[in-house]
Amino acid sequence: MSGRDARVAVVTGAASGIGAAVCRALEETGWTVCGMDMRRADHLEHTVVCDVSDPHAVKAGLARVQAEVGPIGALVTAAGHYELVPFSEIGEDRWARMMRVHIGGLLNPVREVLPGMIERGEGAIVAISSELGIGGTESEAHYSAAKGAILGFVRSLGAEVAGHGVRINAVAPGPTDTPLLPAPQRTPEYLASLPARALGQPEDIAQAVQFLVDEGGFCFGEVISPNMGRSEEHTSELQSRFG
Repeated sequence: MSGRDARVAVVTGAASGIGAAVCRALEETGWTVCGMDMRRADHLEHTVVCDVSDPHAVKAGLARVQAEVGPIGALVTAAGHYELVPFSEIGEDRWARMMRVHIGGLLNPVREVLPGMIERGEGAIVAISSELGIGGTESEAHYSAAKGAILGFVRSLGAEVAGHGVRINAVAPGPTDTPLLPAPQRTPEYLASLPARALGQPEDIAQAVQFLVDEGGFCFGEVISPNMGRSEEHTSELQSRFG
């Protein structure tokens, strides 16, 4: 790793989907992007392979980035885990894993990068949540709970550190064409039911993230939800039909 004078951004979940698209978007605006994922992000020069739910691994990985690349000016937490499971089947292990990946995967890197951002008086953190964290649907209680907790964390901490020049915000996507999207939400009938008649693409979500990182200087604890035109009522109706 090299480039001490570069603007350095870290993206978790960088190997595929929304995380990979965010990496490309930030590179286009001049960031040196370091990926953090369970597998190597081959499209990036700088990658830390680790489990974002492991605080010790995250601490070591981000220390390496800051020592070898430079101070981290932006953090995007896009690592995720999803499953469609009735509440009666959500045991302790499933619940704990969902919280570790989403809440731990946000908390662990934020703990490491935030002190430096506050000291320098600048920085941007964007957490990827979900529209299900806002509205929720059946058979996704643990996923919706984890994504909703991300929004509460962002709103609270965003207000707490706003006076230090650090912007913390969230993007809560609607149905997006990534490997995590379940098959029922890919059918022609489902797509025809969406106001935009199409799934969002990872690049669409990456544009919202890039805006918050590079241009959203007035956003502190805010949530942007690019969701293909869906309202909460529409989300509930579609889940009853297709979920």
